[in-house]
Amino acid sequence: MKTLGFLLCCAALTSGDLYITNPRGSNNRLNWFTRDVRNNKRLFDSQNNNRGGYNVGDPMYYYEGSTLSIEWANQHSCADQNANCELILQYMCDDKIRDGATSFSIVDNQDLNPGFGMHEEWNHYLYCRTRQRNKGLFLADQNLRFNDARFTRQNNGGTKSGYECPEERDYYPYWYHSPWKDIVVMTNNVERCDYYQKESNNVKSRWGCVVDRNKLNRFYRWPLFIIPDNKEDCENFEIFRQPVSANWTEFPAHDIPPPKCIKAPWSRDNHNGNGIGGNFNTYDWVIPEGIAHEKCVLRMRYNISTNDYDSWNTDASSNTDSDTDGSKIDLSKTFKLPNKETAEARGYVFKNNPDVQMFPGLDVKLTLAINTAQFGRTFQDRSHVFEIRQRPTELKDVTIHNLNVRGKRGNNQQVYPAVEYDYVPNTLEINTNDYVHVQWTGSDRNPHNNAGNGRRGTDRNNMVMLKNKVYPEGTPGLAYGGLDVLGQYGANYPMHLDNVTRLIGASTETRAVLQKMALLAPPRYGGHMFLLDNAKAYYDLGPLQFAKEGVFHYMCTRNNAFTNRSQKGRIIVRDASKK
Repeated sequence: MKTLGFLLCCAALTSGDLYITNPRGSNNRLNWFTRDVRNNKRLFDSQNNNRGGYNVGDPMYYYEGSTLSIEWANQHSCADQNANCELILQYMCDDKIRDGATSFSIVDNQDLNPGFGMHEEWNHYLYCRTRQRNKGLFLADQNLRFNDARFTRQNNGGTKSGYECPEERDYYPYWYHSPWKDIVVMTNNVERCDYYQKESNNVKSRWGCVVDRNKLNRFYRWPLFIIPDNKEDCENFEIFRQPVSANWTEFPAHDIPPPKCIKAPWSRDNHNGNGIGGNFNTYDWVIPEGIAHEKCVLRMRYNISTNDYDSWNTDASSNTDSDTDGSKIDLSKTFKLPNKETAEARGYVFKNNPDVQMFPGLDVKLTLAINTAQFGRTFQDRSHVFEIRQRPTELKDVTIHNLNVRGKRGNNQQVYPAVEYDYVPNTLEINTNDYVHVQWTGSDRNPHNNAGNGRRGTDRNNMVMLKNKVYPEGTPGLAYGGLDVLGQYGANYPMHLDNVTRLIGASTETRAVLQKMALLAPPRYGGHMFLLDNAKAYYDLGPLQFAKEGVFHYMCTRNNAFTNRSQKGRIIVRDASKK
């Protein structure tokens, strides 16, 4: 089986990492006051730093056909000379999906227990732990405890994380049926795009050996109960010399278009994934029509591999033959040594912590911090549960953009590797006939000593109009149709309402919308609102239309703290009639 390329050279020394910032990535968090994740195996294996992620908030919803800006940070770079990289975005909708109410991991056969968070269902994990692992995969010098699909080079102990299947998590495209539907593959090597799209479970069915679930539930804890991975052995399956009824079965494709496949966006390693211009990378997902569901979740995986050997074309034939030898990979050509024997004699062997003689004739060796379980590695993050809704009749044929808020309460040191507040997208370009769905959520259970304004531990946001920029830089933004959009976002005082209404229209309806955006009306409780404490952490303004061309700057009055953050955004509106 072919696999995605895998890992960065120094990953054995890092914690690191992939974090979705919009929609809010969970990193296995639920709703805790602690900075560290309580249980990093609650729903999935992220491989991430335990301080990442955002507490669950009230569920967000997005309309079919609307554009959702997915924003993330990948720690170890992409589209860069330091590593091979693939980023895979997927989604899944199912009635059983839930965030849960406890930090404990879901136990066996508890699909219907609402207390436990759950993404994949029990049947997915049940077949994983009874299905024969893919023995064609490269393991280097890793020794796996058992031979089912729970055990991979990266997960050689078969650790359980929710109902996730470790083999399915670590490899893409996976050769067995997966409930996840592909959105996009972002790769260093676009020559692989044809392969990814043809092999996607969106368009290609999968085959597997199906055994009665009651029998599986009875015998799945037996290490020798391993379901075959091919038709012949499936139809002749037996356990303890007793025949077992099994059927070689086709699992249909998801019957949706293949994923998009594009060049991965460039990012710098070790700076929380900063892309071009120091900004986080984003992918604008146009949510498909016809998939409305109350319970959906987004998954992003980040597969990275070293350039020390040809990971794409390396398979089980290069695995070690013993507990003491390294893998059979020949590194002599990579490092321009005469032959494999010379390379091995000087320590150029792909194994854990090799001692390498760099200088010929000098009997001094240096130990390399290599962990073969992590050279070729997959990181992951997933969103909290969200809803996809059908469009209202009045919005049937219009373009809808989602405008959200990322981040959580605290300064950059307190929230890292999560981020501070900002709007997503920070700059939104629309036409006068488009709609913007303004919505955000947050938590009331951030650590109480995290810095911020208003009631401790709480996330709150609003939007108020700013005076246009006051420190012009450069020339008018010709790329934006001649609109003057360069320079600063504006002052740190909001524009007075009378001036705002002159700018965007003075109707009673406009005034009411501006008040809602600023005051988050109606408030959650009675009392003062000057720090927004009595508002909810969740706010939904609904779809809003900007009917006048211009550049509109806005800010959050609570979080725009001049000492350590700037929560400002802008909307660039073009006159659609001028196209």
